[in-house]
Amino acid sequence: METYGKILLIAMPVFLLLVLLEKLYGWYTKKDPFRNMDTISSLSSGVTNVTKDVLGLSIGIISYQWMVTHLAIFTIKETWITYVIAFIAIDFSGYWVHRWSHHINIFWNLHIIHHSSEEFNLACALRQSISSFFELFTFLLLPAALVGVPANVIAVVAPIQLFAQFWYHTRYINKMGMFEKIIVTPSHHRVHHAINKEYLDKNLGQIFIIWDRLFGTYQEELPNVPPVYGITRPVSTWNPIKINFQHLWLLIKDAWRTDNFRDKLRIWFMPTGWRPAGVTEKYPVKKIEDVYNFEKYDPKVSKSLQTWSWFQLIMLLLFVSYLFGNIAAIGSPGMFVYGGYIFLTVYAFTELMDKSWYAFVWEVIKNILGFYILYRLDGWFGLSNFIPMSTQFLAVYFIISSCTAAWFVYENNKENKQTALPAL
Repeated sequence: METYGKILLIAMPVFLLLVLLEKLYGWYTKKDPFRNMDTISSLSSGVTNVTKDVLGLSIGIISYQWMVTHLAIFTIKETWITYVIAFIAIDFSGYWVHRWSHHINIFWNLHIIHHSSEEFNLACALRQSISSFFELFTFLLLPAALVGVPANVIAVVAPIQLFAQFWYHTRYINKMGMFEKIIVTPSHHRVHHAINKEYLDKNLGQIFIIWDRLFGTYQEELPNVPPVYGITRPVSTWNPIKINFQHLWLLIKDAWRTDNFRDKLRIWFMPTGWRPAGVTEKYPVKKIEDVYNFEKYDPKVSKSLQTWSWFQLIMLLLFVSYLFGNIAAIGSPGMFVYGGYIFLTVYAFTELMDKSWYAFVWEVIKNILGFYILYRLDGWFGLSNFIPMSTQFLAVYFIISSCTAAWFVYENNKENKQTALPAL
């Protein structure tokens, strides 16, 4: 956990810089694919994902180390070949996990967050799942375990393979010649994120596009079919925590609502989007029928709310950076309390971005926890040792944050009442 946190302290600023550079390029070329709230939602989603990973909030059903210890046929040394084998094995495993996530109802919940943005840019690459509490697919690394690839090699290569999937989430790089036949390129991945019927559930590879060509899921980006991004059942929220569990909640409700006992059991493993017949008619869910004519989720918000949301995101990044840099010193259970504060922060300010009345409630809960930490620990997890007056600064921040949320909620409610008034 500590090592991964240190790696993220370097990776996060790099990713953020690249996101900002892409946005500046968009402004310069007047082809900006960014909307402020969408970008903030994506970045906050990335924070929740890495916080979950650093805190180790998942359980391995079977570990890779166990497979190597009990199933390895050979023992091999760590050479460059070992790392190449590990990279290929992880990518092959990733293809099948990705494919099942697109085609099986319960597994779609693990992946829906990544496709939930109705834009396509580097920021949306950071929309990653927090709902995967169980590591179910380690068994797919069995080929690497059989030939004796050491567990520490997998531990090094896995983050590299993950980070290498960031760069191709962009509209600004066109087709790349011969590389189109070997690796996943931006053109391939634009197809993957599209909801056009020609593109749906295609190009599932993570680094190598070869898997798609081998297993029949390849689709070239067509010049006369511009990709339309998002998911066919739009999430209609900026709150990444809600998005992570939205599909699961629908499955739970549908399993409860159906009278057919067989449907209660099979709904989880049916193709993605399948619902029991009686439930579909009685409880319809909004679905995009014409991908070229639908309204993106984009509630009208003031410039002041957009500015406040950026400020809250910056504060979030500062909080999470301190956690990752000092996780060993913070220790347990403090790091989990800290993690809870991070998740409450994201939930509260993205609810405010949605113009929800409950945003104020969540903001107050978050700030009460903040005050409790300051009181209980006589400061913020030792921050005052590095920054004098940090305790006083944070206390003021918690008060201002609550008051600001209350003001925005009040303004939103007033605006809604005015909109609802009949014309005279």
